[in-house]
Parts: sequence; C-alpha cells; structure tokens
Amino acid sequence: MPIRRGRPRSDAAHQAILDAARELLIEVGFTRLKLEHVAARAGVGKATIYRRWPSKESLALDLLLELTSPYIAIPDLGSTRDELETLVGSIIRALTMTPLGPVMRALLSQFAGNPAIGDPFRATVVRARREEVARVMARGVARGDLRPDADVEIATELLVGPIYFRLMFGGDLSPRLGPQLVETLLAGYAVAVER
Repeated sequence: MPIRRGRPRSDAAHQAILDAARELLIEVGFTRLKLEHVAARAGVGKATIYRRWPSKESLALDLLLELTSPYIAIPDLGSTRDELETLVGSIIRALTMTPLGPVMRALLSQFAGNPAIGDPFRATVVRARREEVARVMARGVARGDLRPDADVEIATELLVGPIYFRLMFGGDLSPRLGPQLVETLLAGYAVAVER
C-alpha cells in the first residue's frame, strides 16, 4: 500500500469551507468574494482552501454541485406527467426553499461572462439536468405518452427556462408553476389520443 503524504483531508473543514463560501456569496456576491475571507469564516488557513480549490470559481462550482445534486435524479414513477411535475417541482423547491436559490442569484451573471465558472457549470450541472430530462422523456416515449420525435433540448428549456427567467427577473415561483409548465410541454409533445 502506498504511503500517503501530507495531512489527511478533513471532511469537517471541507464542509466548513463550503458553508462559509455559501454565506459569503449570498452576503457579498461573487465579484467581491475573496478566498481569504472564506478561510477566515471557515476557521481554516488559506493553504487549506488552495489545496482543494485553486480559484474562487472552482470553489463556487463545488458548492453548486453540492447544492444541486439532491435535486437532479427523478425516479420512475410510472407516470410521465408525475415525473415531469416532480422534476420541475424539485427545481422550484430547491430555488425557493434551500440555499441554492440565493447562491444561484449570486452566480447567474457569472455563467454567461466568466468561462472559468460558466463552462464547468454547463458541463456538469446543466448537462446532468438535460440528461435527466432525457431519461424522463425516454420513459414517456416508451410508455406511449410522448411523441418519439419530442426534442429533449427544447423540452428541457420549456421546463427549466421559465423557472430561471423568473429567478433572475422576478415572477411567481410557487408550486403551481410546475403543473403549468408540464401542461404546456405536454400540449406540444403528448401523443394525440384517438377519439
């Protein structure tokens, strides 16, 4: 067995750093976020942060991954409508009832203009969301609920886009939005029932 050099990684320090980064992102925003301030709030040395994250972008990305990962996977519920409503509802709940909402607001402008965070965010969180919508859509097609030519990219944007638009520019993010978005999607992609 190889000998490991250096101090063992502390899960408590790791979590303290993520918590401090979350708090500071919400308080001061991304542009004013400094890793030394995160270190001070977390009660660790700057070197502890730099060993794990070479930049504030990489730290913010790990924070986003931690906050979004519980809200990505949608189980097979046996009903395409229920799965789509669960998918949209989980995003709305995450953005309105957990720290993800304020963190996303603090980072939204960075996704478009800062490739150091925008590119990895799209490659991880956005891609995972698109893949999950694709799985739900594939189950819907297999059940005969959705047309086989339903465009997954457009479906993802129809379901998720309005939520982030409202998060950014204001608007109702209540639980009733989910069924409205799903109904709109199904109006275009559901298999027509012969009468």
